Amino acid sequence: MDPIKKIVSFLLAISFLTPSLALVACKEIPSASLDSDGSESTEILPESPESDTPSETPDSGGNNSTPDTSEPSVPSTPPSNSGSTGSSNSSTGSTGNSSSSSGSTGSTGSTGSTGNTGSTVTPTVSKPQYIRCTGDSVNLRSGAGTGYAVVGQAEKGDMYAVVGKTGQWYKTYYRNQTVYLYASYASVFTLEKSDNEDVENVIEEGYKLLGTPYVYGAVRLHDGAGKLLGGFSVQKFDCSSLIQYVFYKGADKLLAVNTRTQVKQGKYVKPSELQRGDCIFFTNENRQYLTGVERIGHVALYLGNEYILHTSSDYARIEKMSATRWNYYVEARRFV
Repeated sequence: MDPIKKIVSFLLAISFLTPSLALVACKEIPSASLDSDGSESTEILPESPESDTPSETPDSGGNNSTPDTSEPSVPSTPPSNSGSTGSSNSSTGSTGNSSSSSGSTGSTGSTGSTGNTGSTVTPTVSKPQYIRCTGDSVNLRSGAGTGYAVVGQAEKGDMYAVVGKTGQWYKTYYRNQTVYLYASYASVFTLEKSDNEDVENVIEEGYKLLGTPYVYGAVRLHDGAGKLLGGFSVQKFDCSSLIQYVFYKGADKLLAVNTRTQVKQGKYVKPSELQRGDCIFFTNENRQYLTGVERIGHVALYLGNEYILHTSSDYARIEKMSATRWNYYVEARRFV
């Protein structure tokens, strides 16, 4: 065959085979998509929908990897300081020493209580304790034990302030000294404490005089203007000299020399507004029919809950106001 014809026949054969080879090549190339950076990535579809059930495969810590869906603990009331307190240890606002992500504050767990740093602390007013003697002629001793000297005796119903306790012995005041009374012969009660420090200091001075004998017309501590008087003794008081003494010692307050001049001092207090530390002025059997300040014949220091500290006829004592005492009530004054 002519060489030229052979070349033409070969080219014709190639032209017929090219489409078939192209079809085969298209079937073997997988579908591809371009990533954002322009490179090709093969798109792989999931074989089945994702399960709603969390995986039960343990994590590296040995705990199930189930997600925690619980909500963080929230305090029932906000803390007094609106700002965060302490040093934060997580991105969820926890404060104080806790590293919990629940937003709890302080070092008391996830209950939302505040820690010691930065929180507002409201002072707690404690309740003063008192003892009431339950026996007859119970010994008051100089120490907590029967081996100590007897310095006095408490009668049934006598009341004293508790200033301490050693074992089974209550420590209290008696005639300006500390004494001990055995607990088996005492019952305990409490009264509310004033938030006025001067009031509590005045009352404390009154505690020290419990048991001191009553002497009508006893020499006053001072003349009403602060000048100390000769002949004064803490071993005897009448009602107005006792009140003058405890206010001078406890609050540096100058009161006059008798009930009818003391009642003109301070601030008037309604019976419904009586507070611990107020002074109540009474009339008595001899003065009840007089008028003005001449009706006044007695004064007592109010302790609260109808208890008073005063001296009358025998010795300085704490007692609950009787109906007769209330009938003699004239008015009350506040000095501090």
